[in-house]
Amino acid sequence: MATKLDPSEPKPDIAKPPIRIPFARIGILIGLTMLIVVGAIIICCQAPLKKKFTNSTGIEFVLIPAGSFTMGSSNGDNNEQPPHDVKIAQSFYLQTTEVTQGQWKKVMGYNLSGFYKCGDDCPEEGVSWEDAQRFIEKLNQLENTKAYRLPSEAEWEYACRTGTATEYSFGDDAGKLGEYAWHSNNSKDTTHRVATREPNSWGLYDMHGNVWEWVEDDWHVNYNEAPTDGRAWVDSPRGTYRVIRGGGWNYGARDCRSATRFSVRPAFLSGDVGFRLARSVALGP
Repeated sequence: MATKLDPSEPKPDIAKPPIRIPFARIGILIGLTMLIVVGAIIICCQAPLKKKFTNSTGIEFVLIPAGSFTMGSSNGDNNEQPPHDVKIAQSFYLQTTEVTQGQWKKVMGYNLSGFYKCGDDCPEEGVSWEDAQRFIEKLNQLENTKAYRLPSEAEWEYACRTGTATEYSFGDDAGKLGEYAWHSNNSKDTTHRVATREPNSWGLYDMHGNVWEWVEDDWHVNYNEAPTDGRAWVDSPRGTYRVIRGGGWNYGARDCRSATRFSVRPAFLSGDVGFRLARSVALGP
């Protein structure tokens, strides 16, 4: 027979297991807490990116926000096809105008422009892709940075379109092109001072017309297998031709569309080809 316990009798002491402190878990929790706190401090205290800035040589830039767009055109030439979605994951700065003769002379010390009588506020044309790279190298040296570069072709079209899917940044009506661009119908066979036509909605002038603009990419005959992350499409070894965008003073409305692209050799010189600068956000300003 089982012995019944008398509730009046004291209960025997039962040894309790020692308390074990999970030091490893505590360390992990402390580490995660510190990361959260530090991250919050960085987010709260980090200065917002400037919407605009002017560098040491007087070149003005505007911040181009990250985003997505459809590159190319189903209504254009074969080299503009197929239209494809591109994600610009990183914001970047783009020069508000084409590089001017005055800006070129300030950095390089000489002038290549055939339209030198147009003046310091007119675009520097007659520059090859190789000349543009030399300018960028010199400017980076002057400011002790590696931030300046040519925009990729995807970045250029993204900035030109400003969220539009139309033929031009202002719509489909070519009759309005003269308000935004110097082209064959209104240029009188010469370049013109930058920023004298209407800008697009992101504050960029002469994305249509005035002079064609070099971009970083090698030429490809269409967009089959084109990158979709906004980077420059560069072959290894580099291709024989490069890309120009935007149309020029001696070209018609069709060649000034947002999607228009031409191929030229990197040493090509012409009185209707110039460039504008990009600057990587991660490296400044």
